[in-house]
Amino acid sequence: MRAARLIKMVLLLQSRPAMTAAELARELEVSERTVTRDAQALSEAGVPVYADRGRAGGYRLIGGYRTRLTGLARTEAEALFLSGVPGALRQMGLEDVASAARLKVSAALLPSLRDAPRTAAQRFHLDAPAWFREPETPALLPVFAEAVWDDRRVTARYRRDGTEVERTLEPYGLVLKAGVWYLCARVPEAGAFRTYRMDRFTAAEPSRTRFDRDEDFDLPGHWAEHAERFARSILRTEVTVRLSAEGMRRLPYAVDPVSVRDAVRAAGAADGDGRVTLTLRVESEGVAHAQLTALGPEAEVLAPEALRARFALDARRLAALYSCP
Repeated sequence: MRAARLIKMVLLLQSRPAMTAAELARELEVSERTVTRDAQALSEAGVPVYADRGRAGGYRLIGGYRTRLTGLARTEAEALFLSGVPGALRQMGLEDVASAARLKVSAALLPSLRDAPRTAAQRFHLDAPAWFREPETPALLPVFAEAVWDDRRVTARYRRDGTEVERTLEPYGLVLKAGVWYLCARVPEAGAFRTYRMDRFTAAEPSRTRFDRDEDFDLPGHWAEHAERFARSILRTEVTVRLSAEGMRRLPYAVDPVSVRDAVRAAGAADGDGRVTLTLRVESEGVAHAQLTALGPEAEVLAPEALRARFALDARRLAALYSCP
């Protein structure tokens, strides 16, 4: 542990002109007294760490010293490609690995380029979770993340339809969708790939056995196919609506995009009032009521009759609330 900290201290000093004891203590997560001892140990080992005294003092490397300890380990190189998703790294337990990788890259840069990581971070940021939702980290996510990296089988228990089932899984990849984590895994006994919500796992035990990864497996392609198949599987009810031009513009923000895409493709031309009639596939009448309410007067439900009656009742209640004749 101390050896890793000493290496990190050298890399920090190599990537910046100088650092105070307080700055080093914060980066290394130790006390300033420990920083002093570590600087002394490095000096005794031949690393030219120089301590400037006084209030504006600190530590720096002298003589243009550069360490060769900047080679990336495999896990650090892999984590570096995920460094634009800091929340995801933290949840998977890879934050420290990615930090070490970024530090090594910074230390290897020319002095004129050392501000590149900071300037990039101040200009681009990815915030994956959806609005109005606090992201929750599934308790077993780090276990599965490690299994994904190591191609290691996992025996897991999973909640499904009110019961728990046990499966041996070969974890191929993790997907973060709108703040929710999913596992894409192969089930050896079925010989098929399946997708699981991470928050439904109740137990997971990594095996000592590694599996041979199918090199033809494409995680983005698998996820896209699964997402569309899932969306279509829950769209079991049809609703006919008549939409204004504004309603057509707002429709993709209110209703499932798969349903909108199919409906628009099959729609006819606008009528004399400039309205378009669409047949939408929705999850249920209740879900359709909630979704289409967001469109207000830009959408008129034509069928089914029960759903049209619900909107007629809404209209009467709104008229009463706003004292409209």
